[in-house]
Amino acid sequence: MKFFLLLIFSTFSFAQQIEKVDFIEMNAVLYPNAATQSISGGITYSFKVKSAIDTIRIDAKNMTFSDLLINGKEVRFKANKTHLLLFEGFIKGKNTLTFGYSATPKQALYFIGQGDELQIWTQGQGRYTSHWLPSFDDVNEKVIFNLNINDEYDFEDIKATQKTVLCNGILKEVVTRKSWSQGKDFISYQYTMQKPMSSYLVMLAIGNFIKKEEKANTGIPLEFYLDKNDSGKFESTYRYSKQIFDFFEKEIGVKYPWKVYRQVPVRDFLYAGMENTTATIFAQDYVVDDIGFNDRNYVNVNAHELAHQWFGDLITAKSGKHHWLQEGFATYYALLAEKEVFGDDYFHHQLYKTATQLRNATKTDTIPLLNEKASSLTFYQKGAWALHVLRDAIGEKAFNKAVKKYLKKYKFKNVETDDFLVEINKVSDFDTQSFKEKWLEKSGFEYHEAIGLLTKKNAFIAQYLEIKKQKELTNASFVSYIDDYRTILSSDAYYPIKQEIVTQIRNLDYKSNKDLIELALNSNNVFVRRTVAQSFPKIPNYLKTKYESLLNDNSYETREIAFINLWNSFPDNQNQYLELAKNWSGNNDKSSRILYLAYAQLTVALTADEKQQLFTELQNYTSTNFESSIRENAFEALFQLNQNDEIALRNLIEATSHFKWRFALYAKDKLKLLYKNNDTKIILNNLFLSLDDNQKNRMIKIVND
Repeated sequence: MKFFLLLIFSTFSFAQQIEKVDFIEMNAVLYPNAATQSISGGITYSFKVKSAIDTIRIDAKNMTFSDLLINGKEVRFKANKTHLLLFEGFIKGKNTLTFGYSATPKQALYFIGQGDELQIWTQGQGRYTSHWLPSFDDVNEKVIFNLNINDEYDFEDIKATQKTVLCNGILKEVVTRKSWSQGKDFISYQYTMQKPMSSYLVMLAIGNFIKKEEKANTGIPLEFYLDKNDSGKFESTYRYSKQIFDFFEKEIGVKYPWKVYRQVPVRDFLYAGMENTTATIFAQDYVVDDIGFNDRNYVNVNAHELAHQWFGDLITAKSGKHHWLQEGFATYYALLAEKEVFGDDYFHHQLYKTATQLRNATKTDTIPLLNEKASSLTFYQKGAWALHVLRDAIGEKAFNKAVKKYLKKYKFKNVETDDFLVEINKVSDFDTQSFKEKWLEKSGFEYHEAIGLLTKKNAFIAQYLEIKKQKELTNASFVSYIDDYRTILSSDAYYPIKQEIVTQIRNLDYKSNKDLIELALNSNNVFVRRTVAQSFPKIPNYLKTKYESLLNDNSYETREIAFINLWNSFPDNQNQYLELAKNWSGNNDKSSRILYLAYAQLTVALTADEKQQLFTELQNYTSTNFESSIRENAFEALFQLNQNDEIALRNLIEATSHFKWRFALYAKDKLKLLYKNNDTKIILNNLFLSLDDNQKNRMIKIVND
């Protein structure tokens, strides 16, 4: 009974553990096992007991432990579903803890694909590293993590199966080790860190990656990785990376705080990117070629995650209440980096777009910035806006000085909002209290103040907003603006103004807007031309030839929109358009290929066998062999053709349990919608009989919810 009460007490007192115990360093030897989707290994922690404590807790979700020693002696311990609890053997001062462990994580460690296509990767933030590595969910416990990853491979065929293994820090050594498994050896990758970090920033990524490397102006190695199948996409994926890195070191005024920086894309990553210390993991969908760069590029995510190496990794918010100190800063500095790359007009246009988002969200998004329950829009975009207002008010020089002092004072420590504002007060007489109340503690968004600041600083925004006022154009009122619009479309004005003009004239009769549409198409700006494609789904005959040029634009998205509109507008030319599209693939989500496969079913030019072959390919894209973005596109296309297709319906049921929650939610919503159709309902009920118990229970819950 006494022991039981001790454990209960320790649970309530863990909030004070960091004040009494300091975990200093971890040395781990880890064995990820793809066959069992598990991980095991040996851990050594060094820690210091600063004052008396009954029980020390390490976060460890559903793990088993063995051979636990404290200071070299075997001691009793307790392990439950969430923690490893130590209650004897440690002394005041320095201690050493060693143990073996194993886990089969349901989250935070993911095994994607098989064989040569296998990827293993982690995601700690929001998912907790403690699902795969005994560590600390409390961000205030910072530790030096040194991980030795052992990757098992076939002794007879080393080159065919050896993977790239990535972790935090410097790769100190790679050696081949004998193992107890007959016919198997291990390649051991030893990674070391020199400075402490929060556990959620620990990472692991294993896969068939290839590498290119550059050096920053300060000599920091910049390692860029891609899947071996994407060797031709290094430049377009990582475009501006070195420029952004060098800009940050200069702009922030504090040298990059680690010894190396690497970036690696993985399949079906849960978010856009994650700023693990020294090693960003990002989504495969940002791997692009030159054409795809104009549709969805990595530049902003790249800059955002890199900024976190200072704002989040070097210094970390003490609690969720101060989360904006990470996301707001990373968002704003990413914008500053994009300003360096794309210019001042781009910078102010992005701020305008986020200001509009924030204004539109005020009716439902009522939680202020300084609240752990604030939305992502608030943490990221309002946080960035708060910094922009502050930087404008005190001046760039004073702002940069305060940020530099803030980072140096709290490096490798945890911070809260007032720590930053104190540094602002030291360099200016700015009223930080009023700023805090207005921008951080008050809900809503100061839209008029924000727009006033933008128009004061940037002539493009002022002109852009004047053009937007005319959005309710009629044929009669258009006459007074036509000359101005013609002049703008013929000029080198920044492209969003031209896009706005195109959207305004789309509802006018063709006699009025003919010349302006042709001017927009002649601009050769990929974004203006895409707006033409989006704005004119019904194409007049006089525009046919110019519109067909969109099928060859440097944008897969533009090509797809143009294909659909041309197909619908000119039925006699459908076979011509289909032939042009037959070799399209598109971006990582294969949207262009899936478009072709779907429309191929609508033509009489192909035989039944040819159509079936293409339909089978489309079905296959809904399977687990492909990423969620590909599967979602395939589901949408296939269900428009035949929502009763059993193969797709079975794959959709499987998708409802996908680890990527956004895709699982999509699958659940789609399944619920399809179940409302009586014919589809009968097919689903028949499929239900062949499902396993988990799938049956999940399907019952979905359709009855």
